[in-house]
Amino acid sequence: MKKIFLFLASILAISSAYAEKVELRTPNNSFIVDLDKGAEPKFVYFGPALKSQDIAELPRLGGGNGGRAELYPAYGATHTQSETCLAMRHADGNMSTQMLISDYKLQTIKDKAPNGADRTGELLTITLSDPIYPTTVHLYYQSYDDVDMIETWTDITNGEKKTVTLTQFYNPLLPVRRGDVWCTHFHGTWASEAQLTEEPLNNGTLVIKDKDGVRNAMVGRSEIMLSLDGKAQENYGAEIGAALLYSGNFRITVDTDDTDYHYYFSGINPDNSEYHLKKGETFTTPRTALTYSTTGTNGVSQAFHRWARRYQLRHGNQERMILLNSWEGVYLNVNQEGMDQMMHDIKSMGGELFVMDDGWFGDKYPRAVDNSSLGDWVVDTRKLPEGIPGLLRDAKKNGVKFGIWIEPEMANTVSELYEAHPDWIIKAPGREPVKGRGGTQVVLDMANPKVQDFVFGIVDNLLSNYPEIAYIKWDANAPVMNHGSQYLPMEDQSHLYIKYHEGLNSTLKRIREKYPDVIIQACASGGGRVTYGVLPYFDEFWVSDNTDALQRVRMQWGTSYFFPAIAQASHISAAPNHQTFRSIPLKFRIDVAMSGRLGMEIQPKNMTDEEKELCTKAIADYKKIRPIVQFGDIYRLLSPYSGHDLASTMFVSEDKKQAVFYWWKLETFKNQHLPRIKMAGLDPNKSYTIHELNRIDLRPLPCEGKSYSGAYLMNIGLEMPLSHTVEYNKQNDWSSRVLHLTEE
Repeated sequence: MKKIFLFLASILAISSAYAEKVELRTPNNSFIVDLDKGAEPKFVYFGPALKSQDIAELPRLGGGNGGRAELYPAYGATHTQSETCLAMRHADGNMSTQMLISDYKLQTIKDKAPNGADRTGELLTITLSDPIYPTTVHLYYQSYDDVDMIETWTDITNGEKKTVTLTQFYNPLLPVRRGDVWCTHFHGTWASEAQLTEEPLNNGTLVIKDKDGVRNAMVGRSEIMLSLDGKAQENYGAEIGAALLYSGNFRITVDTDDTDYHYYFSGINPDNSEYHLKKGETFTTPRTALTYSTTGTNGVSQAFHRWARRYQLRHGNQERMILLNSWEGVYLNVNQEGMDQMMHDIKSMGGELFVMDDGWFGDKYPRAVDNSSLGDWVVDTRKLPEGIPGLLRDAKKNGVKFGIWIEPEMANTVSELYEAHPDWIIKAPGREPVKGRGGTQVVLDMANPKVQDFVFGIVDNLLSNYPEIAYIKWDANAPVMNHGSQYLPMEDQSHLYIKYHEGLNSTLKRIREKYPDVIIQACASGGGRVTYGVLPYFDEFWVSDNTDALQRVRMQWGTSYFFPAIAQASHISAAPNHQTFRSIPLKFRIDVAMSGRLGMEIQPKNMTDEEKELCTKAIADYKKIRPIVQFGDIYRLLSPYSGHDLASTMFVSEDKKQAVFYWWKLETFKNQHLPRIKMAGLDPNKSYTIHELNRIDLRPLPCEGKSYSGAYLMNIGLEMPLSHTVEYNKQNDWSSRVLHLTEE
């Protein structure tokens, strides 16, 4: 597997004074760099795995090739006109830096992934030094033996006698040859996350950034795909996927200048975040994950999903429970009797977990509305006279697991916490704090070790006193609204954004070390933390506060490009929907929710018996397909952005013996003509029997119970009727289908 191609003799020692091509290999990809001591490291190739004789013939970039090859240009000494990865101000004020190779090594490694899993692969370490200043940078490239993923990051060490200032600190760049290159990226806002954007790369700079401070996936997202053969296609074409693994402010830049290449940069957003690196200190950047696919965007997605389930998500190899969350059912109006009833109701429909959301806490300031009590994590015994022990008793009686909501990074100015520790919040020096939700919400300063201990203590108190708690919903509903740390010294106020997330990740790591088994959901005003920067500490995320099924089709579609279905909490909610006020039939709501981690966000006692019966059947059916949806390979078939008034996707088990096919009609017109959907990912030589799930029709589909070859389903496909055949008084303009395919 490990291959080092030398221009001299040995493939083991890397000590030549001449340039060498060094390859990192994943199961299907090669990443090749050109290393020459005393020179800058240079990019050569990233793509499908090559044979040794082909690697030897690869041309080097630079010179007459119309492109720059340097992987880690530093500003000032030789790079001033182009974008750079590193910029710094030395202790004497000099703003020029030059980073040249002093050493490098490629080694086989076995270590622990962020989620605690064992991993093996190769690690390439390139040591760079400045000829004048004692500044050292280590570039790291790590490959995986079993997934097509390469991660890269840097260490920057100050060897000077005094403090230096880092003003830009990207990871190593990636050159991408010009052609018909398109970029797929994602934007959004509250209740409308993960909206898809596809655009060609032209001259100039494409910048995707976040400056929220807390929730770095709400507006922009730090994952992109680069399609090398024109506009992205789902199942064919060359495609690069890249994700920055960071929970804080980021900046992704694709710079296209007068050369033959686009240059992809990713890293911490340097705006108002210059970093003062003291003597002997090391600054480590977050990682960037890269993959290459020859099978379009689905190939990139499948690689990221496998990597996520194995190495990023907590418990990525364990099936997720079907739950009922109390939020849209009762909002803040929780009480002992009501929680008991909801537990009984979800169990009666086949659910496995009940989660009590916001509204359960507060003593001096009870959480009756959303403008008080954050920080006071004690049970409101006026609502819950028997406290958490009573809730756990009722959960056991009803045969379900119990979970609870917290928002530990936040406080209200109307709280006992704020009265005792006003110095713990983020606020500008000498100014009044800017307040968020309810006119009172403030953000605790996670840079402060005392705050970190407090946040850890919230979880520690709950789980040490009540180890039966199986699930925590961790929320974060405010950005950094004014810049200032009451903990950091004045000369280091620019460290706020970085130190916040160092403190957050340190606290989450501490929690996971003590409580590895509890399930934790990442929620931040909905999908504000859908990022691999925090997901190693979480099991799943809340896709959006918007539970409208029609809009969820689009949001879950965009989210699926980089994040697997097992992590996407997708809930059946009420009609009219609480966010859009749209009335969508229960069948459609169920069919959308079953394409992720199925749950419910509803008040069951308001449902009719017929609705409960349909949900009960759906939950039973979901349990049959749960392994396929949560662990299978995704194949997006027809995009909701295509303009065809239709969306379709499917999941195929690893052994290709089973699959689940989803079909959602998005709009209704008379004389409507929808395309027939061809399936993907099946074994063309296997025969598959079709069974419709969640059926409401008076008569079965023509394909029900019949068998078709994988070749037929992928080359011809099945016709789906445009409407449901139901009683006249139940007819409506919605239509959706879920088909379970099993090998005959």
